[in-house]
Amino acid sequence: MTRYLIIGQGAAGVSAIESIRSVDKSAEIIVVSNDPNGFYSRPGLAYYLSGELPEKQLYIYTKDDWRRLKVKVIQAEALRLLPKQHRLELDRSTPLTYDRLLLATGARAVPITTLGANFEGVMYLDHFEDTRNLIKKAHHTRTAIVIGGGVLALEIAEGLNAAGAKVHYFLRGERYWSALLDDFESNVVTSRLEHEGISIHPNTEIAEILGRAGKVTGVRTTNGEIIACEMVAVAIGIRPRIELAQAAGLEVERGIIVNETMQTSHPDVFAAGDVGQVYDSQTGLKSLDTLWNPAIEQGKAAGLNMTGKTTVYRRAVAINVLRMAGIMTTIIGAIGTGREDIPVSIMRGSSETWRQLPNTIAVAKGGGVNQLRLLIGDKVLTGALLMGEQTLSIPLQEMVSKQVDILPIRAQLLQPEAPLGQLLLDYWINKSKGQQPYA
Repeated sequence: MTRYLIIGQGAAGVSAIESIRSVDKSAEIIVVSNDPNGFYSRPGLAYYLSGELPEKQLYIYTKDDWRRLKVKVIQAEALRLLPKQHRLELDRSTPLTYDRLLLATGARAVPITTLGANFEGVMYLDHFEDTRNLIKKAHHTRTAIVIGGGVLALEIAEGLNAAGAKVHYFLRGERYWSALLDDFESNVVTSRLEHEGISIHPNTEIAEILGRAGKVTGVRTTNGEIIACEMVAVAIGIRPRIELAQAAGLEVERGIIVNETMQTSHPDVFAAGDVGQVYDSQTGLKSLDTLWNPAIEQGKAAGLNMTGKTTVYRRAVAINVLRMAGIMTTIIGAIGTGREDIPVSIMRGSSETWRQLPNTIAVAKGGGVNQLRLLIGDKVLTGALLMGEQTLSIPLQEMVSKQVDILPIRAQLLQPEAPLGQLLLDYWINKSKGQQPYA
């Protein structure tokens, strides 16, 4: 009987389990995880924090699902991986041997390192327990400082604001998420946050976290300003959990290097999810995705390859549909602005491909909270960002991911004051009706 070990119980790990069981009904599957909460929706944590989603709805699988998969779960910390011996050492259990192993260890929040970082009241939103702690602390917080430039920091700021805290949001750069959003888009987001009562502080960093008796009492900024608060919430990026792989002698860079079958530098060890740095044959790059759907697809491919059923993982166009300051937003493909107000870090819920700036022309059309920005290549759209009205979300996802030939309307799209949305929608409808075949 083949024994499969899965380290990690997130989206990639569970997707791999489903794939393994679909091929090998009798195999022994063991999951090693140090998270007592099991498998839950990480993207849903922000909505749990804001009170929009009850805790029970975060759990995706029922007891019947786990019985169907016939999985043994060991709650323990993986201490040492010995690939040559096919052996895994744990902190609270006897060592395990395996035939194939998957590293789905995910990523952890990058900690703040300033003076006072260890005070009670310095909070993160890294896992389920963090969210519970944030909710509990929010009930006793009058004022909170939030730092970080991505979606997670924004979600924390909104969640704490909804809980009744006065929120000061510190941006290290001139504006919000400058590597991805243009001036208009950033201003739409921050204007909405300010309307909700959140104070925005551009070009502001924490020089020191102040405290008394080990608890946060305020912060001193690099500008010399002192703001009293009871909480400092940190979302400055994430770091893939590569320590186990690194100590085992596997090839690592920012993540664990895997080939197109999700195989690491050892043939019987695979990696997927936030921790997997995946080779893309189309671009020749090795990139990280911290999105839910790529984690599922990577886990699926890894599981099939672990059983010997060769499956090549192809990185799809990165797509995320999210809510920023109450505004529904779709981000597709390479949409970076080319600007970097701060050093690039890996943010949870993003893709490195978004920041790539291909040889394209950017065009945009906006009004109110609605914005459409296109990255137009020689023959195709390489990326798109849609804020507010979402009628074009599905058409744009399809046009970018399928590399639809836009030559018939390219010149029109580039005209000043062109009705971008209507041009694209009409073009997509005509193609859907078969009047113009896809490229």
